[in-house]
Amino acid sequence: MLRAGLQTAIRAIYPPECLGCGAPSETDKALCGPCWRECRFLSPPYCDRCSLPLPGDASESELLCDICLSAGRGWSRGRAALLYDGTGRRISLALKHGDRQDLAGPAAKWMSAIAPEQDLNTLVLAVPLHWTRFVRRRFNQAALLAGHVARDLKLDYCPDGLIRTRATPPLDRKSREERFDALSQVIEPHPRHASRIDGRDVLVVDDVMTSGATLSACAEACVSAGARNVDVLVLARVARDA
Repeated sequence: MLRAGLQTAIRAIYPPECLGCGAPSETDKALCGPCWRECRFLSPPYCDRCSLPLPGDASESELLCDICLSAGRGWSRGRAALLYDGTGRRISLALKHGDRQDLAGPAAKWMSAIAPEQDLNTLVLAVPLHWTRFVRRRFNQAALLAGHVARDLKLDYCPDGLIRTRATPPLDRKSREERFDALSQVIEPHPRHASRIDGRDVLVVDDVMTSGATLSACAEACVSAGARNVDVLVLARVARDA
């Protein structure tokens, strides 16, 4: 009785707000009607390796896009919860640049629901930030998501299993080739934690996938540390490789 009354009082002071736009919502940590309609949750058919939406039959066990067929990715399976437009884009940007760390938990729930099936010994890692960018931003949005995903899936998590050895320029408006060149040999296993990766399956978590260059660099770092298999999981997928 007391707990129910306290919850009612809290809801009166802090009414539920939509995750996408901040408008009043009937349910806490949910989307309002308009934002829900603008939110494109990804479902098959999509590329089994990078979640790029594809035409075809959703019943097919494995579909690959042209890039994954020709060039590969460095990881085995990839999943994205949302398409990076409309509500998906707003939530991703609010988490990354709007200091909306409260979005990480609900977003991770969507990600966990579509994550590739994992062995119980799988290690969850986050795409790392360079320390200079971490100081400016004060948090790593990929690490926030990864921590929640690991708890949701009941998997081991190493927050700093991967490190960036040097700062990279912003990748916006760069070509696919320029993105891969900029990230070449930039991400490495942390010397103190490489042994935790050796011989295990790894799930690498990030907020947005565009070309996949960052995730490929992470996958290569995991393989260099002895990872048995690498899968990737992101909140949002840009509709077309940049």
